[in-house]
Amino acid sequence: MARKNLLKGFKKPSGITLDHTLTSATYGKFVAFPFQRGFGTTVGNTLRRVLLSSIQGYAVTAVRFTTFSQDENREPHLITSEFESIQGVREDIADIIAALKKLEIAMPEDCEGITLTIACKGPGIVTGGDFEKDRVTIMNKDIELFTMMDDCDLEMEVQIDLDRGYVQSELNEKYAEEPGVISVDAFFSPVKRVKYSIEPTRVGQRNDYDKLTLEITTDGTISPENALAEAAKIVKDQFSIFINFDESLINSNEEVDEAEARIRKLLDTSVEELELTVRSSNCLKNANIRTIGDLTKKTEEEIAKTRNFGKKSLSEIKDKLKEWNLSLGMTDYSSLKDAIKIPENKEDKNEA
Repeated sequence: MARKNLLKGFKKPSGITLDHTLTSATYGKFVAFPFQRGFGTTVGNTLRRVLLSSIQGYAVTAVRFTTFSQDENREPHLITSEFESIQGVREDIADIIAALKKLEIAMPEDCEGITLTIACKGPGIVTGGDFEKDRVTIMNKDIELFTMMDDCDLEMEVQIDLDRGYVQSELNEKYAEEPGVISVDAFFSPVKRVKYSIEPTRVGQRNDYDKLTLEITTDGTISPENALAEAAKIVKDQFSIFINFDESLINSNEEVDEAEARIRKLLDTSVEELELTVRSSNCLKNANIRTIGDLTKKTEEEIAKTRNFGKKSLSEIKDKLKEWNLSLGMTDYSSLKDAIKIPENKEDKNEA
C-alpha cells in the first residue's frame, strides 16, 4: 500500500476539551475523541505513565546541618551522620529528611539547582515558608518540618535540584565529597495522580470509536495543561526515531483528504441549513433539490424555470449561498479548501 494513504480514513481527535467547571491550579479533566477503537487505551496509558515518571520537577537532594554552642563563642559542630541527634531539635534527622521530601518546590525555568542556607534559632517551628528565598517558591508553605526548642542554634544547608522521576540517594552523591553532606533520595515528579477512562463514542452511524478522558492532579508547581503538553512532547520525540520516511508527504496528503472530506460534508448538507423563507424552501422541494450540492450545480436559468420561483426567491438564494462562499452553476469546488463554512448539524451534536 502506498505510504501516502497511510493515514487515510484513520480517525484522530479533532481537538481536546478541558472541563472548566472543575479546573484548578492542581486539577484538570481533559476529553479527546474520536480515536480509532483501541487507541484511546493506547494513548491514555502511554500518557499516564509518562506523566507520572518523566515530567521535570524540583526536590531536595542533599542537606547539611551545623549546630552552634550556647556560649558566646558559638563553636560550630558539623553533623556527620543521619543517625546523629541535633541539639535543640525535637525530631531526629530521618524525620526531618522525610519532611523535606514533601516540599513542593517551584523555581524559574532557567534555574536547574540552588543551595539554600537557613538559620534556625529556637524556640519555634520551621515550616516550608522559611525556604521561600533566592528564587524559590514553596507551594505548601504551612508544612511543618521540625520543632526547635530553646537551646536550638542551627544552620541548615539544603540543595535543591531539577530532575525527573525517582532518584536514589546513592545517585545524589555528587555533593557527598563535602564534609557533613547527607544525600537524599528524591522524587521529582510534580504530577501526583493520573486517571484515564475510555468510553464508546459515535461518529456518524458508527459508535465503536473511543473517547478518552484524562484526569491529572499536580502539586501546583506546574499546571495540569502544561504537564499534559510536556508528556505529549516527550512521547512524540521518543517515537520519532522509528519513522524512516518523509513525513511531509503523508501530512500533505492527509491535509488534502481532510479538505476534500470537509467539502463533501458541505455539499451533502441539507438546504434547510440555508434558513430560506418558506416559499423558497417549498420551491426547492418541488424541484427535488435536497442538498447544497444539488443546488449549487443548478444554473440561474435552471432555477428560474422552477414552478412558482420568482426573482425575489432567486436573489435570496444567491445571497445565502454567497454567505457560504458558494454560488449557482458551480462545477469546480477546489477553491473552497481554504474557505468553507460547514454548519453544526444534528449528527455532530450527538457525537459523544
